[in-house]
Amino acid sequence: MSNLIDILDLSVEEIDGLISVANDIIENPGKYAKACEGKILATLFFEPSTRTRLSFESAMLSLGGSVLGFSEAGSSSTAKGESCADTIRTVNCYADIIAMRHPKEGAPVVAAKASHIPIINAGDGGHFHPTQTLTDLLTISRHKGRLNDLTIGICGDLKFGRTVHSLIAAFARYTGIKFVLISPEELCVPEYVKTETLDKKGIPYKEVRTLEEAMPELDILYMTRIQRERFADPAEYERLKNSFVLDLPKLENAKPDLCIMHPLPRVNEISTKVDNDPRACYFDQALCGKYIRMALILKLLAETPMLLSEVPETEQEEMLINKVFCENPRCITSVEQEIDHIFHYTDKENGICRCAYCEAQKKI
Repeated sequence: MSNLIDILDLSVEEIDGLISVANDIIENPGKYAKACEGKILATLFFEPSTRTRLSFESAMLSLGGSVLGFSEAGSSSTAKGESCADTIRTVNCYADIIAMRHPKEGAPVVAAKASHIPIINAGDGGHFHPTQTLTDLLTISRHKGRLNDLTIGICGDLKFGRTVHSLIAAFARYTGIKFVLISPEELCVPEYVKTETLDKKGIPYKEVRTLEEAMPELDILYMTRIQRERFADPAEYERLKNSFVLDLPKLENAKPDLCIMHPLPRVNEISTKVDNDPRACYFDQALCGKYIRMALILKLLAETPMLLSEVPETEQEEMLINKVFCENPRCITSVEQEIDHIFHYTDKENGICRCAYCEAQKKI
């Protein structure tokens, strides 16, 4: 692995290795204080961020490296019409590694194709957020002492929540996992996540509509906000924004060792009165983000990048290039017209394929 686009780019063994390094950094920070001396991280954030951008910058600075970049698309040449690929090729001249957030799904795939230095996906639209998932895994490992045999409740926006999709994909490879999916019907987990991950791997799950009915059995409660920026219709957002609010009365039937998590920012979905409950882990979760990103930067800088365009032909079988076209308005192909439309079969017999950038499904 020379880029991190999707949490599945990492094996379970690699994830365990990153957690081990992160724990060592926590215990022995001085040992790593000059580990990246002379190296430069570029943080390219085409979309607003607080925790993810600052934790990447803090991670690199804590490793003795330097940071450059931008925090919004308007302060880059994207505002002048520059393509994602051209931005990446330019930044390759100035940095050793790139952390990138983009509002369009699949943008990090385009970046990785154009880059000779490692690309880290720091969130692409409502698609993936692998470093948040690494943060979550480190937090759970430290608070629960294991990543197996857990009942995990995920609450809120499960349709557009990129942290949700990456978390389900990651935990699908551990044993003894059960999911309780808590959301309004309009924001439930996408069907392809259920059929291609949960059902395919035989992972037990149930969908419920209230926090109260899920609470007694949960080891982990992962809260998410209803994301205004993912809604095309403001009225739909207003109708759904207060669907779930966690407060102290709702915790009365929860386990005493429940771990309450949130990728942040929160709006009103967790009452501030919950912050002092010993089960609230979300600010420690934000701190864990710095340490796991330090471990990831170290890993990627130690490896030799390989362009995605250089992937051996055997790994590109069943690809449909410019034969099927993506119609998802959130896909990077909707704004960058010159990039190839690439689909891969998920069920060739029935003509089912998915976009290589955003995973939108089409039947041909």
